[in-house]
Formats: sequence, C-alpha cells, structure tokens
Amino acid sequence: MGTSKHPLRLTRRSFLRTGFVAGTSVAAPTIVPANVLGRAGVPSANERIHLGVIGLGVRGKYLIGNLPEVARVAAVCDCADWKMTETLRPKRRFAEILARFRERDADRCATYQDYRRMLDKEKLNAVIVATPDHHHVLAATLACNAGLDVYVEKPLSLTIAEGRHLAETVRRTARVVQVGSQQRTMEINRFACEFVRNGGLGRVAKIELSNYPGPLLQANAIRDDSLPRTYDTAYGLPEEPVPADLNWNLFCGPTQVGPYNRRLWVKDEFRVSGLLWRGWDLWRDYSGHIMTNWGAHNVDMAQYALGCDRSGPVEIWTVEPPSLQPIATMWSHKTPPPGQIDGLNRITQAPKAASSPAVDERRFWPVFMRYDNGVELQFVLGPDYLVIHGELGKMTMRRNHFEVDPPELVKDGPGPEALDIWKGRGIVARPHLENWLNCVLTRNTPNATVEIGHRTVTICHLSNIARELNRRLRWDPVNERFIDDQEANQLVDRARRKGFELPA
Repeated sequence: MGTSKHPLRLTRRSFLRTGFVAGTSVAAPTIVPANVLGRAGVPSANERIHLGVIGLGVRGKYLIGNLPEVARVAAVCDCADWKMTETLRPKRRFAEILARFRERDADRCATYQDYRRMLDKEKLNAVIVATPDHHHVLAATLACNAGLDVYVEKPLSLTIAEGRHLAETVRRTARVVQVGSQQRTMEINRFACEFVRNGGLGRVAKIELSNYPGPLLQANAIRDDSLPRTYDTAYGLPEEPVPADLNWNLFCGPTQVGPYNRRLWVKDEFRVSGLLWRGWDLWRDYSGHIMTNWGAHNVDMAQYALGCDRSGPVEIWTVEPPSLQPIATMWSHKTPPPGQIDGLNRITQAPKAASSPAVDERRFWPVFMRYDNGVELQFVLGPDYLVIHGELGKMTMRRNHFEVDPPELVKDGPGPEALDIWKGRGIVARPHLENWLNCVLTRNTPNATVEIGHRTVTICHLSNIARELNRRLRWDPVNERFIDDQEANQLVDRARRKGFELPA
C-alpha cells in the first residue's frame, strides 16, 4: 500500500486501461470481454457448454436461471427428489426465472440424487456446485479430477484444510474454477479495491467489518472438557421420519449420519418466530454460519483491497462484549439468540465454566486480526458493509456501492451503467457466470479463483476457531498452521465419514 501524502486520483479510464495493480506482485484477475460468448451471435452447437448442476436449493435455481445462452444444463442433481421436480417443473416464484430453462433444457435433463454417479455417467464440460457448504469441496474436487471446469458457490470450504486440498487439485488438473463471490466481477467494487491497493487512501490502518455470528456447536465438537455435553445427537431437535423422497445419508455426506429433523435440514423455506429459518446453516457440522456465508463477501473485498489474495493475517483474538444483547438483537432476523431457538424444543445452553461464557455465546463475540504489516481487520460493525481507514481518508463499501471521505479523492468513477447490469429480478450472478464461461472457452483466469476463495474463507474459519477456543492465536499464512498450538491445529481439518473422503 502506498505511503504518499498526496491523493491518488484513480479514474475509471485509468483503471480499465491498466487492469492490474502497479507496484504489487499480485495481479488483478483478467476480465474477459463479454462478447467472447457471442462472437457470431448465438453460439453454434459445438460451442455450447454442457453443464451439470449440483444442488437445487434457492441459489442453485437462480444460477440456472442466470446462465448465458452458451450454456446448456444437461443434468441436475439433488439429494431430494422434490427439489429436482421443483426445478424441472417450476412454479410460483421460480416460474419466471426458470422459464427459459424449462422451455429449452428441462425435458432433456438427466437427474441424479448422488453427484458422484452424475460425474461418472454424464458427458459434461463443467458443473455448478450449489450444495450446502459441507459438500462444496468434495463435489468440486471430484469434478476437477473428472476433467470438468467448476463454478462453486461461496463459502468455498467447511475447513481450512479441505480448501487447500481443492486449491492444490485445481493447480494439478489445470481446471477453470470460479468461486461464487460475484463482487469480484462488479466494476464498482473492483474500482474501489483497486483504488485502495494503488494507495488512494494512503497507508491503510484498519478495516472494520460486520460482526457476523458463528455456528452452533454440537456435543462432539465442543473442545472444552469443563463444559457438560448437553447437546444431544439430534442437535436438540426431536427425531422425525425421513421423507421418502429425501436421501438423508447423501445429505449428511462427510458428516456423521444423525437423526433427521426438518428444521435441521431445510433452509430459507419457512419462518420461526419471524426468523427466516437457516436450517443446516446454523450448525458447525455443515457450515460456518453467517461468518462464512455473509462474511465471505466483505472479507473478500478486504483481501482484494489489501492485495492479500495469497496471504492472510498472522494474529487473531476475540473481545468479550459488555453485553450480548445488542449484538444478538442486531442479528435476530438471521440467527437465534444465545442459548435457545424460539418456537422449537429448547436447545440447552452449556452452563458457564469457571471463568468463561458458554461456547454458544462466544459465536457472537467481536473478532480482531492483524496482518504482518500492521493492518487490522476488526469484526465490530453492525450493518453489512466494510469501512477502510487510511491516512488520507476512509472508504465505505458494500455490494455494488462505495463512498470515499473526502469525496474528492476519486475522480470519474464508474457510471450508472456499471450498476445497472446487476439490477433486475433474479439477476444475482449473471456477469460473474459469464466471466467463468468466457474463461472456460478461452482458458483465461477467472475473476474469483480458487486461491482467492480459499484465502477469503480461511479468515472466516479463523474467526470461528478463535471464538471456539477463546484465546489469542498466532497464524502462519504460508504454511497455513497455527504456531505452537496443537489444539488449534486440530481444528484446521476434521474427520470425514467413510465413502466421502477427499481423493488424494
């Protein structure tokens, strides 16, 4: 980062002309011109990219509906038959977004519950992975080993070690893998990050981000032996019969197969006491919760702005807030308050140990991190944005928007047309998908590479680990290990169930 006391007046013209960050060793990813996909209008049949889509929840359906003309969906996969039916014969809110797919591809789509069988049997060029988080890396790894290019939703991984495994697999197989962090393709966000990386704010001191809550733990995940094992094997939820059209074994995948409950599985399909229920996303066995799901977006922008796409912090610690009430209230629309889930059988809060609060409470604690150049990341804010503090001013950034104070630091920023391509019903990732498919055809590097996605979610994982262990941690971002902390290093990876191991 620059140290000049003179503002760098980065313009949109100079940004588009250079396309990289001067004076750094980490180049910005190439944006492939959109016209590659339609060099002669509609691509010919032999140019069309035959896709498989793994995971047909809300996100998977919207990604199908946002695919450019060059892509044809040849196979779909989900462990629940009814989700495949809902995709192939869309109704209500999905009828419009999936209309073109329904007319063009749906009748010819092969269907699978097990993506391993789909990858073995289908002749595909690429796959989209939009499963729950705990399947991302295995599905993407198997696809790469099968010679396919991959679009994998964020957060990239469930653990730091499996993310590194996928990054090494992509390097070995030379596949084109795009992580679904679409802000990497938004011109507004790219311009803002390049501005910071080129010294527009001078030397950066700190970046403040939202204090995203972490996941609920299970009995087999609580590492503090002083805490009684109060969570039962059904996560405090009563066991229910497994629906006939759901393969619960496949859903559990690399995790242990526990008792089924609809509220454990279904996400974003119903409300509980006004809370849009997040299902599996709440629990550590399947997800890092909001810290990895929402946090992956803003952490990605912080990494980009700092020029740390291949690195990370060196120290992590938590701070106990004076009261949990303001933090829990702030996130009450997304996650249950500490200790219980309203409207369900009560999840018993593990009682306080001698000098530390329950693990469930610590998932709300603010987290601080320091890079080796002294810059701090601070998960302390409420709303979903980040604030970058530099010696010449500060920048506030969120999706498709940024502001600089003082405003005269930036001249001729991106115009309204840069905003418009991300607007419209159902347009959640279309330009980002276009960038990926352009790179599938040209073999160029996509905007959100697997290394970028891995380094970003690693910071989110570090946050959750620091909360779980409740002590200051030192991290080696080169070797991706904690320094002199065996217990922390055990949380870098976790055991996988037989039949769902990551291939060597």
